[in-house]
Amino acid sequence: MSEEKQEKKREIVVVALGRNAFGKTIPEQKENVAKAAEAIADLVEAGFLPIVTHSNGPQIGMIQTAMTEYSRLEPEFSVAPMSVCGAMSQGYIGYDLQNTIRTALLDRGIYKPVCTIITQVRVDPFDRAFTHPSKVIGRVMNKSEADSEIAKGNFVVEEGGGYRRIIPSPRPVDIYEFDSIKTLVDAGHVVIACGGGGVPVMQQGTRLKGASAIIEKDATAARLAGMLDADEILFLTNKEELVKHKDKPDEEKLGELTVKEAEELIEEGNFEAGLDRDKMEACVEFVSAGSGRRAVITSLDKALAGMKGRCGTIIST
Repeated sequence: MSEEKQEKKREIVVVALGRNAFGKTIPEQKENVAKAAEAIADLVEAGFLPIVTHSNGPQIGMIQTAMTEYSRLEPEFSVAPMSVCGAMSQGYIGYDLQNTIRTALLDRGIYKPVCTIITQVRVDPFDRAFTHPSKVIGRVMNKSEADSEIAKGNFVVEEGGGYRRIIPSPRPVDIYEFDSIKTLVDAGHVVIACGGGGVPVMQQGTRLKGASAIIEKDATAARLAGMLDADEILFLTNKEELVKHKDKPDEEKLGELTVKEAEELIEEGNFEAGLDRDKMEACVEFVSAGSGRRAVITSLDKALAGMKGRCGTIIST
């Protein structure tokens, strides 16, 4: 590989925006997306080419609830499948992100195309997650509504004095729009893809059938970064760095770690399932699958500092 191509490859970083990046309402999302856009613009200005992924919670829950309520009020309209809700959330969040990132770049005198790709991610129909659902979604239901969901074959759990639907979170296997993503990345575009972990689909011949699931977004971010052969992945969350022995007398901030040290911390049970543990497992998966890779976990306002190694939890070989 030529020195020019090596340099180009080193500039690519997959940036995963956590669920706290957007807020819970449209005004909150507008305000918080502006902050995320400035962080992305900082990276571009510093010479990185960011490929952006993002959470879609609570947005997908709001969309699913709204569509369900609409079908209840207007019975002739069917309930939207989870895969459709996921695609809608990708478009909704992607629109805000690409619009605001474009503005942030132009305000700095930088012209770089920004685009969103509605991304489908293949999952295994035999994934254990389909019999052990873990993601709670949608509004609180009464007993009659819960029984109706169970009759449809959906999983329900008691919560908050009522019932809520719970759906599986399978592992990502493949990204169907990867060739499009790669083409745009090679052309120097800022690409927003795999939002919410991607729309989960199962392949049936030439047809892709939407699955009633939500893929863990951090696992998809790691898969995307690996497929791009990026050198770095950046997880932006609500904390500057992770800690071990949280809320204990020997609580300690985590700075630079090797893959082995990160694996040991995970095995010790230092991180909460569904949150920090998912990020650490994604970091280990990405870094250990290639040479010279690095993963950074830090807060949104420290994005560039984290990439420069000045803060955050940093995992490398």
